[in-house]
Amino acid sequence: MHVMKHVQHCFVSWKWALRQNGSQPSSMKKEREMMTRSIVFFDIDGTLLNEQKRIDPSTKQAITQLQQSGIYTAIATGRCPASFKWVCEELNIQSFVSMNGQYVVFEGQVIHDNPIPAAEVDRLTTMADERNHPLVYLQADAMQKSMKHNTFTEALKQFQIERLPIRQVSDSNKPVYQILLFCNEQDGMEYAAHFPDYQQHRWHTHAVDFLHANTTKAVGLQKMIEHAGFSREHCYAFGDGTNDIEMLQFVGTGVAMGNASDDIQMHANYVTSSNNEDGIRNGLQAIGLI
Repeated sequence: MHVMKHVQHCFVSWKWALRQNGSQPSSMKKEREMMTRSIVFFDIDGTLLNEQKRIDPSTKQAITQLQQSGIYTAIATGRCPASFKWVCEELNIQSFVSMNGQYVVFEGQVIHDNPIPAAEVDRLTTMADERNHPLVYLQADAMQKSMKHNTFTEALKQFQIERLPIRQVSDSNKPVYQILLFCNEQDGMEYAAHFPDYQQHRWHTHAVDFLHANTTKAVGLQKMIEHAGFSREHCYAFGDGTNDIEMLQFVGTGVAMGNASDDIQMHANYVTSSNNEDGIRNGLQAIGLI
């Protein structure tokens, strides 16, 4: 109950600031406004998207309500920007934390990027090729695969990705921020032993996200709110996966989706209904933002 009152107070404070400031505020007033203005981060898969990989009308309406009331909205996902451009366009969102915090954009400006060193990309590629494990290289504006392999079709189907170009030698100078490694859990342990400075987030029986060990969505959130002047206290996040745990812990108020496992829900302040049951709208109502 105390948390709910606090959330509502933050929201009312921002609305009060809008009424009081009137015309063009000074730089000091702008800074104060940003520090009290709320920002909500949304994961994509299992959160914004339902099981059919579509955005429910209730979700779109709820996010529009947030934006119209002056609450800032942003994406926080493990995907690369090229694969969720349509989500940003449909929801009128211009800022995002992508590839689990590796690449952050605020209103069209890249404010943080943390690519995997080219030598490490090559080392992983060599090891994966030797074991016939396919890779997908995530860049800021593209996705490429290391080889033709049947595993791709089934695992990437959930992202509505059917065809990817094979990475060429000429592409080696392009920054890679995250790699999708297709292997089972036992093989994943072998990779972990060879790459102790990197982490894996398993999102499929035969696939993991491979990225820097010290990078999470929470790191990306921190970069964005510092750049834009938001306070952590007025920061909210919705998520459902293991790569959302640090984000849910970092924000002032974390909301886990009803379809998230108990291991995820335990790290959130609130649990809403599932991504198939108007979870975004119901969660935003529960915390008093709409």
